[in-house]
Amino acid sequence: MSDQHAQGHRIDEGMEVTLHFSLKLEDGTEVDSTRDKAPATFQVGDGNLPPGFEQPLKGMGPGESGSFEISPEHGFGQHNPQNIQVLKREEFDSDAPEVGMVMSFADAAGGELPGVIKRVDDERVEVDFNHPLAGRTLTFEVDVVDVKPATTH
Repeated sequence: MSDQHAQGHRIDEGMEVTLHFSLKLEDGTEVDSTRDKAPATFQVGDGNLPPGFEQPLKGMGPGESGSFEISPEHGFGQHNPQNIQVLKREEFDSDAPEVGMVMSFADAAGGELPGVIKRVDDERVEVDFNHPLAGRTLTFEVDVVDVKPATTH
């Protein structure tokens, strides 16, 4: 195997990567994809991708494709029952939350935390703060478009 095609950069720390990706559940349902729009660009290690998604990409170059199985530990974590909170119905504004809705809540640090409404009755609202993909094994398919050293602005 010759090294002639290896003139480009490889994905590693400090690189800016442009790629198309799709993310699929165990049953093949696509939950996210860039293939019908512009490719995603991120810097390795900038926190845009969980480390478990960056790891298998290392060493890939432009024009290469791959399909990786990402376990929950390397993806969005395991589903944690402690992340399900029960709030009083009256804490919500007049508009009743509906099951399945994603709402934004303030966390202790003043940031925003999305929660999915799991159950609603007259007095209580159950909110799941787990990532929607927690506990799922995901298939991460990528087509690397470009890899270049990240420029600091």
